[in-house]
Amino acid sequence: MMALSNILPQNAKVNGNASIQIEGITLDSRAVKPGFLFAAIAGTQVDGHQFIAAAIEKGAAAVLCNEIPADYSDKTTFIQVEDTSQALGEMASAFYGNPSASLKVIAITGTNGKTTTATILKNSLSYLGYRTGLISTVQIEIDDQIIPATHTTPDAVSLQATLAQMKKAGCQYVVMEASSHAIHQKRIAGLIVAGAVFTNITHDHLDYHETFANYINAKKALFDSLPAKAFALTNIDDRNGAVMLQNCSAKKCRYSLKKLADYKCKILEQDFTGMNLDINGTELYVQLSGTFNAYNLTAAFGVLVELGVAKTDAYLAISQAKGAEGRLDWIQGNNQVVGIVDYAHTPDALQNVLVTIGQMNTRNGQIITVVGCGGNRDKAKRPEMAKIAAEHSNRIILTSDNPRNEDPDTIISEMEAGIPLHKRMNSLTISDRKSAIKTACQLAQKGDLVLVAGKGHEKYQEIKGEKFPFDDMALLKTFLTSN
Repeated sequence: MMALSNILPQNAKVNGNASIQIEGITLDSRAVKPGFLFAAIAGTQVDGHQFIAAAIEKGAAAVLCNEIPADYSDKTTFIQVEDTSQALGEMASAFYGNPSASLKVIAITGTNGKTTTATILKNSLSYLGYRTGLISTVQIEIDDQIIPATHTTPDAVSLQATLAQMKKAGCQYVVMEASSHAIHQKRIAGLIVAGAVFTNITHDHLDYHETFANYINAKKALFDSLPAKAFALTNIDDRNGAVMLQNCSAKKCRYSLKKLADYKCKILEQDFTGMNLDINGTELYVQLSGTFNAYNLTAAFGVLVELGVAKTDAYLAISQAKGAEGRLDWIQGNNQVVGIVDYAHTPDALQNVLVTIGQMNTRNGQIITVVGCGGNRDKAKRPEMAKIAAEHSNRIILTSDNPRNEDPDTIISEMEAGIPLHKRMNSLTISDRKSAIKTACQLAQKGDLVLVAGKGHEKYQEIKGEKFPFDDMALLKTFLTSN
């Protein structure tokens, strides 16, 4: 509980009693309880202003809004602001005691690599004895307590509530993914960031951002907001890495596998079990594979050093780190067939995974790829995903991913358009994902590799608003290891 006057944002116009006590904050009218503040946010799907009356009926003591309804209740206090999303973040932070001021929050943004880099960093800090929180696509971790995640970055209220829990649990550091949606929607407003990481940016989310320039600017907004005492670590091998540092007030740092940088990595040797790396002149063995993971590990190493961790400890920490679930996870099946599950759901991520698999395919087995594209998402990447799968695989099976409210066969048809003519003889379309995975495993001969891409850690398949149990890795294990 807190007095409304203590959490009011600047330049707010208050219509009503500002000294009332606020019991909680929500932007979901269905979750309103007596004494709550309801935030009427104009979202991409619905406008929260439509639910002000419902919130008041359920006992909302105050309403945050752009416009006060003409028939407003004089029993309710209205807080009118120009930017409700920004105000909500600031108010939520104040309501929960500004938890990020007591934590060192590291925000990681980019198209690919966010989850793995965040997981490596969280595990490394925990290994070094620090109590650390994690907010990722896969899960939320409050020190050693694990909570399933529903979004890559939670809404502003949930985020601040989670940070408050982490502070109460004694966490010193918090590592979080900052998605472009979350940055653009100002879900991280009110957050004090100690350091930010940019991994890369490639084709994705244009269904939301509309243009690639808008997508870049959404990522850049995180860096533009950093205070001078923070640090900004960017992948300089990505052509937009330097863009993130423009007009950035924080300490500027760079990491790379190709160019001169503050943190430079070289892959010396690799297989499915791990890699030998050289980072800033020191050789070490790590338990992850792939060029993309070399970037992720180097970014994590750079963050540790920027946080003041001794380099010897930073090397030791990342050498024991494991990646996030569903990122280049592999099993050895019968007849020396290797099954691989990866979350790759963008053209760049899929290409990176297939190139890595090709580099480790020392037995020259066939690469059989099962891949689909999500429904109600960026359609422009569908043919590109199929093209990349076809170019880097011996056989491909196009299938359903999370079709959501779209027809899986329509999605697959749009993907098929990207398959080069000379590769079409080596492609199949099987809309049922389980059947597609089973077929790929049946086609595999001794020494072949079966990649199931797109869903990674997810334990469900979303179809017409429902989530049905589905686990790519569990199916691979069943079909590759059964006698």
